[in-house]
Amino acid sequence: MSSVRPFSILGIQQIAVGGASKDKLRGFWVDLLGLEYRDTFVSESENVDEDICQMGTGPFAVEVDLMQPLDIDKRPRVDKPALNHVGLWVDNLAAAVAWLSEQGLRFTPGGIRKGAAGHDVCFIHPVANDEFPLSAEGVLVELVQAPQAVIEAYKVLAEA
Repeated sequence: MSSVRPFSILGIQQIAVGGASKDKLRGFWVDLLGLEYRDTFVSESENVDEDICQMGTGPFAVEVDLMQPLDIDKRPRVDKPALNHVGLWVDNLAAAVAWLSEQGLRFTPGGIRKGAAGHDVCFIHPVANDEFPLSAEGVLVELVQAPQAVIEAYKVLAEA
């Protein structure tokens, strides 16, 4: 590893779960477990119809995205694997992407962009290649720029 890491991973921002039926996912996560439904996000380019739910409150709330593909014959298939990806709060997304790229970590195409919940995001590719020999070893990981209130809350928690 070269140089000092210029960012910190603060905590889990979200998990994204995919299935053939968003209604069945809501039956489990919302109706049975009691998560709060917040919003719906639909994207043709990402082939997703997604309910954004939440567990917990305040800066430590964790988003749980319930996703079904708009078209099961198109890619990406947000329902396979069923645990689609894990989102991590990061205190400096741009610095994280630059530094991790320098280390040889592979990111998915698209770079930093607005995510479904409105935060800047970037995805770490689950598979390495010759150009970028490091990956998340089979797991799609989303780095999410933490808003200042979340950064401050984690800082207070660390000092406690």
